[in-house]
Amino acid sequence: MLDGVPVGYPRTKAGAKAAAANYTTVSGSTAFLTDKKARHRATSVMATNDAASTVTEKADETAKDAASALRGDKAKVNAKKAVSRTGVLSARVLGFDGHSAMVRLWTTTVRGSTSGHATLTSDFRAVTVTLAWEDSDWKLKDSSRTAGLVAPADESQASNVTSDFSDYIPDAAHDPVVSGATGQDGFPAPYERSESGAHAAATSAAVLYGDPRFYTDEGWRHRMLAATAAPSVRESVVADADSTAQLVRENRGLGSDGATADGAELITRTAVLATRSVSCSARAASVELWTASVGGLAGQDETQRPRIAYLRMTVDLTWSGGTWKTTSVTPSEPLVPSPLASEEATPADRFTDVGGARSAPATA
Repeated sequence: MLDGVPVGYPRTKAGAKAAAANYTTVSGSTAFLTDKKARHRATSVMATNDAASTVTEKADETAKDAASALRGDKAKVNAKKAVSRTGVLSARVLGFDGHSAMVRLWTTTVRGSTSGHATLTSDFRAVTVTLAWEDSDWKLKDSSRTAGLVAPADESQASNVTSDFSDYIPDAAHDPVVSGATGQDGFPAPYERSESGAHAAATSAAVLYGDPRFYTDEGWRHRMLAATAAPSVRESVVADADSTAQLVRENRGLGSDGATADGAELITRTAVLATRSVSCSARAASVELWTASVGGLAGQDETQRPRIAYLRMTVDLTWSGGTWKTTSVTPSEPLVPSPLASEEATPADRFTDVGGARSAPATA
């Protein structure tokens, strides 16, 4: 981390995805949007030398636009009570040659204030990030934002009251950080034996459990669990995961290719909005995540369109084999913002572009 910005990415497509995701998350954080000095330090770290002034100017405009959401129903923004969290639901590399990269992200952002009574709101964006390899790292040349695919809220989830979000103000939780580094098995490399390492492992677990391959590809699912689950629980975890995947396939009418008989594609994604420690020692950790999960079918059947659910999730980990391994991944209480009143749900067939392995977000 340098001035609040994750740095040091591999010169790979996964590294470019991670840089694009982290820079977008940082640019949407409370500190970035409310503290001009911190914002300018961060942009100087993220941006290429020739784009620094332009990136900074655009960041200042973004911060100005965000102020009305962050103050809630108060006259001024209270930075200590403001909440701005961005989760990356999908990431697709549009272009890559080792010297430059272009990455398209699908994000959800939650903004508001825990002071007052105005409910926090969520929003979807499509973010295109252009990167260049400079000074042995991926640097930001430009980014642009447009309206993103809108997944309507899960019908069973009601919006929480303002005070429920107090665990996710800036001083109480952290933004997720992904590295893009992977081992020979294609899954995240060993994590540091630290609190931040435990948070990274928990973040990856949530993202990987939300990948459509978890439900449609038995080989991938078993390799993922072998890479992430602790040996002491692996057998039971694999059995439970196989049962869950089978149930989802049966309920959705999916074939072995992850599609229905009429060609509808399964869309599942999980984004991590924030992380916070429940407990942490050198041997074990428990991390609470605030997540946004999308699930449904991209096709002609609007009744099965992808919907979004906002959940808190507890990931328990143990230090095993030189890294953090999960012992349980357990969804818990919802933490649901209100959708913007002006947003209309996107037709179900439009979600095909964010499906599949190539649009999977980077892991930690």
